[in-house]
Amino acid sequence: MNESVCRVCLRQSLAPFVQKDGLTYLRCCHCHATLLSAQQLPSHETQLQKYLQHENDPQDIRYREFLNRVAAPLLAALPPKQVGLDFGCGPGPALANMLSEAGHTMHLYDPFFFPDSAVLDQQFDFVTCTEVVEHFHQPHAEFTRLVALLKPSGLLALMTNFQTDDSRFADWHYRRDATHVTFYRQETFQVIAREFDLACEIPCKNVVFLRKSGVSS
Repeated sequence: MNESVCRVCLRQSLAPFVQKDGLTYLRCCHCHATLLSAQQLPSHETQLQKYLQHENDPQDIRYREFLNRVAAPLLAALPPKQVGLDFGCGPGPALANMLSEAGHTMHLYDPFFFPDSAVLDQQFDFVTCTEVVEHFHQPHAEFTRLVALLKPSGLLALMTNFQTDDSRFADWHYRRDATHVTFYRQETFQVIAREFDLACEIPCKNVVFLRKSGVSS
């Protein structure tokens, strides 16, 4: 695989960034994403074993408070009774439960835990993707799929820890998760928005809303 091509924006603009714990990270000079070397991406089994360790109880109050960082601004932005997809929901789809409780109809997809891809053959008023995009091995392809899942004027709600301080990256707890392979800055999402003709809004820290235009393509 060509290590000069950014897997987020597809520009030939990757340059060496940092090495830590035997891992090599590259920085895109165009979209400012930081990516783990393609040669070191974790296997399917490594990812599954890590995800099985997650304790994401849909009834856990603290976990629901964490997810409310995206749920609260999303619910404020949505009209009543919308149909949504929780993409990468994990084994305990807490966010989908919270949005269902608020009156929206939710569908689930997760390649490991809810792998029925038939749900991806339809479009939705909104798609949530929380603590997922940092796991994407091929972000451009995944964003292409996510945008295709949105109806005209549909909203893609993302939550991930934005990468901000280069001097702290090597020791950043987010980097140390072996399944986190793509790291985004606010500027990265602005580039993604331009790439896919989306409106970009940052409603709060570590949350981004990407909205599709209202005209059907």
